[in-house]
Amino acid sequence: MIHSENLTKEFGKIIAVEGLDLDVAEGEVFGFLGPNGAGKTTTVRMLTSLIGPTRGKASVAGFQVGQQDIEIRRRVGVLTETPGMYDNLSAEKNLQIYAKLYEVKDIKGQVDKYLKMLGLYERRLDAAGTFSKGMKQKLAIARTLLHEPRVLFLDEPTAGLDPEASHLVREFIEELKKEGRTIFLCTHNLDEADRLCDRIGVFKSRLLVVDTPAKLRASTFGRKVVFHLARTYDSLLTTVQKFEFVRDVKLVENKLLVTLDNPETQNPEIIRALVQSGAEIQFVGELRHSLEEVYLQLVKQE
Repeated sequence: MIHSENLTKEFGKIIAVEGLDLDVAEGEVFGFLGPNGAGKTTTVRMLTSLIGPTRGKASVAGFQVGQQDIEIRRRVGVLTETPGMYDNLSAEKNLQIYAKLYEVKDIKGQVDKYLKMLGLYERRLDAAGTFSKGMKQKLAIARTLLHEPRVLFLDEPTAGLDPEASHLVREFIEELKKEGRTIFLCTHNLDEADRLCDRIGVFKSRLLVVDTPAKLRASTFGRKVVFHLARTYDSLLTTVQKFEFVRDVKLVENKLLVTLDNPETQNPEIIRALVQSGAEIQFVGELRHSLEEVYLQLVKQE
């Protein structure tokens, strides 16, 4: 649904985006993470045909960036980090204007549909300038969806929202995912990315890594299994270290921390060896690294 090859954007001597090779499948929620100034917004602007690339090529929904820009703009929905509204006009009127621009056939039906879905229908006649930041964000999301785009580019959709509004927006994104829409999500909220995204790309002018949240954790830190024991003794380290697949092992109080690549198949062998050596295993768990830890480690390495 989204494809790019060597996509590059330069502003004078500054390389904002360098050699981006990317594929996002239809129906996928793809998280695009990176620090401020990394080039995320520039990437979105190129993929939505708002600016042209310096070199390289890209396609969205089967249409070529730079060649079929109008077709791309008709088929994508874009939520910018700071969406502008006509503050003196009502919420309903704001949406009607954009529905006309997108040549929506049933303008009233579509406007009412999304005002109701986002809990704004009772305030539809109020000026957008009287809305809270959360309400304005929901109105911007409604505007993004009026023409039923199959591809959505969401730039910080929950930035500055209170927990209740953020929760509503996340639930809405999950509903859009169930409908099979492709979502390109730029966010600094790593917990949000962890919950919503099928895959994540960490970006800093160039793409550092792309994978599922679970595989990013495993490849960055390995998977740490915690064996809780009734008592510990140093010989347990030797028992576990003999396995070639063990990446690291530590004793911490009454816990044995073992770093593995594939605990599901490797745990049973370790458990058998520990029991044979006399260990009393109370229970086994996994120490999960947060996506934030993974992200910070990757950016730090870069």
